[in-house]
Amino acid sequence: MKKSIGANTFLPGVPVLVVGSYDEQLKPNLMTCAWGGICCSVPPCINISLRKATYSYNNIVLNKAFTVNILFSDKIKEADYYGLVSGREYDKFAETGITPVKSDIVNAPYGREFPIVLECKLINSIEIGLHTEFIGEIMDIKVEDNLLDEQGRIDASKLEPILYLPGPKGYYSRGSYLGKGFEIGKSIIS
Repeated sequence: MKKSIGANTFLPGVPVLVVGSYDEQLKPNLMTCAWGGICCSVPPCINISLRKATYSYNNIVLNKAFTVNILFSDKIKEADYYGLVSGREYDKFAETGITPVKSDIVNAPYGREFPIVLECKLINSIEIGLHTEFIGEIMDIKVEDNLLDEQGRIDASKLEPILYLPGPKGYYSRGSYLGKGFEIGKSIIS
């Protein structure tokens, strides 16, 4: 039997996304965002949800662009830090020794030391209560060479993205392989 625990922000795990943006003086900033994910296939899009009070919110509205940096478990301290302090008071790139790189496609920075970056052009925003959902069209994805297989595709066995569990407020990395998407469930189809 199931017991109601009420409405809250629970999912078994959400990706930890580090959002890169510029302010009006082109100061690069990073912000940890746990509310986001892929929201469209064609065109390829990602959504991130931010509060209006955040420094990054204003940066994204100003520049109509952002990056989504995917960090691995070796950068867990940095990922957490980016969500603890505001870019208004701190230079998060300098404080963590990360090199800012200006995207050559959108007006937003990313971290040179981060293994995967999605360069996004803002195409829509939706006000949802406390948060605004920004929808960015993924214009390009940059991936470290060592994460690609011989065919130039991402080798999933080399990925160690950080996941966040909102309830216990814990970070986790990947677990065991469970099965192929759009394949493993076919055994149920009669």
